[in-house]
Amino acid sequence: MKRLRVTAAVDGERAPAFYTMLADAPGIAETQLLEWNTTPDTVETVLFAVRGDADPFAAAAPDLDGIESVELSAAEGPWTYALVAVRPRATAMFAAVREARTRPGLVVRKPIVYRDGDMRFRVVGDVGALQAALGEAPDAMDVTVETVGTFRGAVDHPASRLSERQREALAVAHELGYYDRPRRATHGDVAAELDCAPSTASRHLQAAEAKLVDAVLDEFGPAV
Repeated sequence: MKRLRVTAAVDGERAPAFYTMLADAPGIAETQLLEWNTTPDTVETVLFAVRGDADPFAAAAPDLDGIESVELSAAEGPWTYALVAVRPRATAMFAAVREARTRPGLVVRKPIVYRDGDMRFRVVGDVGALQAALGEAPDAMDVTVETVGTFRGAVDHPASRLSERQREALAVAHELGYYDRPRRATHGDVAAELDCAPSTASRHLQAAEAKLVDAVLDEFGPAV
């Protein structure tokens, strides 16, 4: 069983307008496809997370081919969630992703990330099924396999890189509200729970955060 990290660069002149909104719209730094409710009907429901100003996206998208409606959540920090009713067969890009997700022998893992005009995603499955899916990509889509490896399950999860002490520090910080906005805890509060000096707690948290960020960058590539 193999795992692939894939980047799909789409020709801007041939990209559907909705794809451009997801991947390369002014005011949106990144969009993530989080969940997709596949149904036998023509209309399906997709949950996106949008980092940036999602209001223009929500206003314009329902006028495009294949988009029935867009419902936005309240913004949570830099992210807004968008529930989109879509007819995937109406556009080649959505149809290609849907076909890959329903093909026997492989799984497209979420999130699917749209950024800087490209689409980035991870695939796990049988080599033959992976090759067939990549070979049937639309002409406007230039697919590059960034990494190939053996799927290792939980070992591939970013949290697997953390030491036990770093996991404990993150868990305590989360429970105390260290990552809340506004912040409800300090390094000193975390240190008191860990029975260590504040500087030690700070080092544990910084090391854990750096490992998680590195894992995400390894998975999806740099943001610039």
